[in-house]
Amino acid sequence: MKQLTLLMFLTAASAAAQIGTFENASDVGATPKKGSVTYDAAKGEYRVSGGGDNMWAQKDAFFFLWRHITGDVIITADVRFEGPGAVTHRKAAIIVRQELTEDSAYADAALHGDGLTSLQYRPTAAASTKEVRSELKGPVRLRLERKGDEFTLYAGEPGGELTPTKSVTVAMKGGIYAGLAVCSHDANVLETAIFSNVTVKADPLKIRTKVNVFDIAERTTEVIYTTDGHFEAPNWSRDGKFLLLNSGGSLYKLSLAKGSEPEKLDLGTLTGCNNDHGISRDGKRLALSCRVQGAPGSQVYVADADGKNAKLLTPKAPSYYHGWSPDGKWLVFTGQRNGEFDVFRVSVNGGEEQQLTTAKGLDDGPDYSPDGKWIYVNSDRTGNFHIWRFPAKGSGPGDKLAQQITKDELEDWFPHPSPNGKWLVLISFPPGTKGHPANQQAQLRLARPSGAMLTPIVNLFGGQGSMNVNSWSPDSKRFAFISYELLP
Repeated sequence: MKQLTLLMFLTAASAAAQIGTFENASDVGATPKKGSVTYDAAKGEYRVSGGGDNMWAQKDAFFFLWRHITGDVIITADVRFEGPGAVTHRKAAIIVRQELTEDSAYADAALHGDGLTSLQYRPTAAASTKEVRSELKGPVRLRLERKGDEFTLYAGEPGGELTPTKSVTVAMKGGIYAGLAVCSHDANVLETAIFSNVTVKADPLKIRTKVNVFDIAERTTEVIYTTDGHFEAPNWSRDGKFLLLNSGGSLYKLSLAKGSEPEKLDLGTLTGCNNDHGISRDGKRLALSCRVQGAPGSQVYVADADGKNAKLLTPKAPSYYHGWSPDGKWLVFTGQRNGEFDVFRVSVNGGEEQQLTTAKGLDDGPDYSPDGKWIYVNSDRTGNFHIWRFPAKGSGPGDKLAQQITKDELEDWFPHPSPNGKWLVLISFPPGTKGHPANQQAQLRLARPSGAMLTPIVNLFGGQGSMNVNSWSPDSKRFAFISYELLP
């Protein structure tokens, strides 16, 4: 009887199943010719075909076979091209990216069609790509190693010693996308590379989570739950009885009764949910952002309060929910469109999204004032991240209706008005911090909605995941936040 060979073939449109050691595949950026991957389980080979005009400068276009992981990772593979190729600078790469967007921060170990081997990297989103070249030309075996924010390329022959390059620094937060990539360097053709003897060694960070409640009147913090696991982004239920948290792509309810443990919500087919979720003012519905398999990125859904009957509201991706309108009719979210992150709203009943900001730069963390008149955001439109607000129907032509709320040297994120309209709580990072990274020293600050009386109230180790969405108690007397502790 002949030995059977298992072949798995996926294109960018149908990639929604396990592919060897990887979990998904997709085209990134502008790729008129759609890529594909064939996995031969008997040989342990990935035959990856990709298009795109380049992986360089401020944006990329290629086909990507990936896993979504956290923490350190080492990926090793033997790499060879199939056929002579149309362009000598076609690329086959081992790559780690922050996002699936074309301008994402990334680092890769790239083999070019002419044998050039280099560690290419984009230190921050939309920055220009940089490069450290290997002394070896046309090696067979490549390795990309991530340790914290440091990336190193190793190159050599199978069975021989692999030679490292100088390490580079690319700061990445939370989950990352790690895998194999092919770029044709000519958008009108597809190029193919064979990756064999592939190993992926992931070493996730070990983190202790502390769920905290801050009392406004007493100015005190109480730790209500601790676990040697990773939970993020609390919401306070409208009846005041539990917190809604996310962990590992799922949502959990944590009762405020002493000794309680988180209970997982049944979200049906929804997976890959992140720390952008919230409960409607009447407590009957739930908004959440998830990256399901086969989707191009995070999308916004609305469901019943128990997680059932989920409905997709934002087919475009990436989109990240942040706030309910007080009347329950609108969801406000951050979306990347045409290379820019802006604020949008969409009806909870579905329909076309409406763009509310247009300023250059990143607008994020939108949240409604309790009277429904304002939307608060954090934005780097002036070069540093500060808190702004604008009328709920939009910031007007040229964002002229937007008002700056904070103006000092700290980098401010995620403004959340209290239900009684008296307070604004936000998280602040040290000057010069890019984005809202995880596992950083940060502080929570309290202010009036106008920005007056801005006061530090909590120093914490955290950042990403600490307070991404509104976490005020219904009576405005307390709010919840998360801090972390790195374990050995």
